[in-house]
Amino acid sequence: MTTQAPQKPGFWLACLPIALTFVVLGVQLFYFGNFTPHVPLAMGVAITALIGWLRGYRWHDMEDGIMHVVRLGLQSVGILIIVGMIVGIWIASGTVPYLIKLGLSLISPELFLAACVLICAVVSVSLGTSWGTTGTVGLALMGIGNGFDIPMYWTAGAVVSGAFFGDKMSPLSDTTNLAPAVTGVDLFDHIRNMLPTTVPAMLIALGIYLVAGFSFIGDQAVDFARIDGIIAGLDRHFELSWTLLLPLVVTIGLALKKMPALPTLFAGALLGLATAMLTQGVGLQQAFEFMFSGYQIDTGVREIDALLNRGGIQSMTWVITLMLVALAFGGVLERTGCLTVIVEKILGRAKSFGAMQGSAIATSAMTNVVGGDPYLSIALPGRMYAPAYKAKGYSPLNLSRACEEGGTLISPLIPWNAGGAVVITALGLGIAEGHTENLLYIPLAFACWLSPLIGMAYGYLGWFSPRATAAEQEQWQREEAGLAPEPVAVK
Repeated sequence: MTTQAPQKPGFWLACLPIALTFVVLGVQLFYFGNFTPHVPLAMGVAITALIGWLRGYRWHDMEDGIMHVVRLGLQSVGILIIVGMIVGIWIASGTVPYLIKLGLSLISPELFLAACVLICAVVSVSLGTSWGTTGTVGLALMGIGNGFDIPMYWTAGAVVSGAFFGDKMSPLSDTTNLAPAVTGVDLFDHIRNMLPTTVPAMLIALGIYLVAGFSFIGDQAVDFARIDGIIAGLDRHFELSWTLLLPLVVTIGLALKKMPALPTLFAGALLGLATAMLTQGVGLQQAFEFMFSGYQIDTGVREIDALLNRGGIQSMTWVITLMLVALAFGGVLERTGCLTVIVEKILGRAKSFGAMQGSAIATSAMTNVVGGDPYLSIALPGRMYAPAYKAKGYSPLNLSRACEEGGTLISPLIPWNAGGAVVITALGLGIAEGHTENLLYIPLAFACWLSPLIGMAYGYLGWFSPRATAAEQEQWQREEAGLAPEPVAVK
């Protein structure tokens, strides 16, 4: 065993494991036609570990790095497990079927895509979780879109735009709290500073969805007989009434009371269980089965069966295993210094503020791609870019916004990222079964990629790019001198 001190790789060597992993991913996807990125990412862990070993890193050091990043994602694993339970039991309770019936009865087909964005945004801001919104209200909206004969990828794009907009702007969201915590800014200052990029992106997205909605309905007559058949099928197999909204209302209420995400979502699952037993006559053992294995029904109506036969903890195993492997890849890249070397190289070339802001957004986005986790994509650039912003005299609010735009918003657009995997699984896009055309939801999630582009443009134009205040500069000077922060005066 060598006692060689660990050495950071050079830039091109740091890029090598990422490049080779993408080659393996490309072979898996385009040559074999199989969209299961688990093994290629595991190969990436092995390739990175080998390079790290050649640079003097020992396996136990790299394993510690892997475990550290995996531990960061354990809360997300818990959320995924509970979301799987909620999807299964909220279908069994009639909550999701009732939402579908309401949507088909009340929402205008022409306005449906725009309504998708607004509904998901409101629910996501209230819940503070894009994943929970996608797996509950988003699933119901997929059924409504199916009833209107709108392509799945268009509906999924609208759901993702709204759900992840809400996650980004909600003070209850974990990522919205993580970005200011990493960069050292106030939470509500951070949220206010995101408005100049988020609001224009949402308005543009709403305009596109309105035009698309009228185009779809204008090109073809709505088959109201088909919609009536779906509603009648739901009425035959479920006892539907407004009381079935109780699990959703209580879950949103607990979130607004600032209850933590895990107990809030679990309370929603328990309420769904009680509702299923009291209103639909579901037995306790059967309810447990729905929460574990997913809901199963044979209504004789193809559209209803395709939509409602889903959910359960088991439906999330593909996502959870993918997330753990992706986190391991991000962890070993960080511990071996590969990510650090790449970011330092980028920073060395970012001479202007605009270039630095664009680099921070791009680094968060690329960390989403190679690290597979939105938390790592916020935490890593937030730690590494902070000194550069201070040196140029710009407020860390610019950095916290960049981390959210490249982290939170890009996460659902990367299929092997935790966010993208949740979207694909919870919305039933069937990518693993060969329905790769539904990956078109990625370019159609307009709000998610427009906001980072607007943020980059602001950086080069100097718009909405606050300079460091005198108080911030004084605090930095005290930190550099090793002094404690100024005490806050008590009024």
